[in-house]
Amino acid sequence: MGLRKKNVLPGFGLSLGYTVFYLSLVVLIPFAALFSRTAQMSFMEFWDTISSPRVVASFWLSLYTSLSAASLNAVMGLLVAWVLVRYHFPLKTLVDALVDLPFALPTAVAGISLTTLYSVNGPLGKHLARWGIEVAYTPLGIIVALTFIGLPFVVRTLQPVLEDLDVEIEEAAASLGASRMKSLLYVVFPNLLPALLTGFALSFARAFGEYGSVVFISGNMPMRTEICPLLIMTKLEQFDYIGATAIAVVMLLVSFMMLFTINLLGWWSRKRTSSAA
Repeated sequence: MGLRKKNVLPGFGLSLGYTVFYLSLVVLIPFAALFSRTAQMSFMEFWDTISSPRVVASFWLSLYTSLSAASLNAVMGLLVAWVLVRYHFPLKTLVDALVDLPFALPTAVAGISLTTLYSVNGPLGKHLARWGIEVAYTPLGIIVALTFIGLPFVVRTLQPVLEDLDVEIEEAAASLGASRMKSLLYVVFPNLLPALLTGFALSFARAFGEYGSVVFISGNMPMRTEICPLLIMTKLEQFDYIGATAIAVVMLLVSFMMLFTINLLGWWSRKRTSSAA
């Protein structure tokens, strides 16, 4: 008699049923409620809500600040992950733990700390003000806050890939006459690109919906520094629930399209790398 392979989890059907039930309870049902509430509006009402100047201004502000912060995190996160994986230095464990600080720190505390630090009278803000650079209560301050909360996503996504990347491939490239820059661009970077795109997408998605760390440092000035999550909270306080869900639906669609595009690029990059190998 052949030995039957035992699994820790029950059979596929039961496991799949639990998975679908849990995802429906946590993700699909809230999203369905969001769309059903928005469906109570006519198309013209929906369009008038999301196309008002204040809403459009908040959309563009959230979009370009999130993209700017995610792009900055992609560059600096790659550098931080590379240093943490490839080099040994004093207090490395402490530096590695500090990367996770935005995960553990309440976002409101982070927002208050950054506002205090970068205000005109703050320890850093007063020095920047001498050069005519204002951070707090400007879009630049929003980018600073979003960069702070998004960095761990890039670093923690890249670290396992860098740890699994064999140093011998770089040595082989060097033995064939490739410079360090060519080895980085043509040997190392293609292997890191899927993870880097994933970290970028996670950082963007987190930044696009961030509220707590931004609401203090932004200043919340309509048409200038008012982000989409704050506008949703404002409409909820005004008991405009349908208007709030309309803005939330657009944010959800933008985040989904961004994640889908990045995942598609990551799949294409992995396929290209595997075919080249």
